[in-house]
Amino acid sequence: MTTQSTAPASPTVTTQAPLNVTVVVGSNRHGRFGPVVAEWLLDLIRAREDLTADVVDVADIDLPTSMNRTAEATAALADVSPRLASADAFVVLTPEYNHSFPAGLKNLIDWHFTEWQAKPVALVSYGGLAGGLRAVEQLRQVFAELHAVTIRDTVSFHNAGASFDDAGRLKDPDLPRAATKAMLDQLVWWGTALRDAKERRPYGA
Repeated sequence: MTTQSTAPASPTVTTQAPLNVTVVVGSNRHGRFGPVVAEWLLDLIRAREDLTADVVDVADIDLPTSMNRTAEATAALADVSPRLASADAFVVLTPEYNHSFPAGLKNLIDWHFTEWQAKPVALVSYGGLAGGLRAVEQLRQVFAELHAVTIRDTVSFHNAGASFDDAGRLKDPDLPRAATKAMLDQLVWWGTALRDAKERRPYGA
């Protein structure tokens, strides 16, 4: 009797499409610092091959707080809702105002529901001594109610105004870069896992 040896199968290589990540800039206050942090963050996201970025800025969206579907609200939603729906993952950038996150950000969140479902949300904050962390903890509760998954690791900028120079560059970038990489790595893992799971079985089905 002869035996035939079989060469081990070559590992299957799969090519994943980049995740569509929407960065939500959560402040619409006059003189806000958010765009400085957002540009720094977007540079890191755009440098990655596993992510493509879109930006939704609450300062550019005119949604009423009454939650009534007026013509103005319908027009605003026609622009922003498809962009949120097409996202595989989110990075939400928030300041901390009076121990919480801004009303404009809450309004954008509340106008939507299914757009957030079964998607990961990374949270980046900035502020004074607390670095916006109290706003982050409240956002975790909000997104849990919307069936979203918040990423464990966060990035926070304490005394943010003093951390960046006049050109928008971090004065000491090493630690924030490392923290952001860890957060985005987790976002990619969750985003890929949830996207694959929803392709096999739609969420809630």
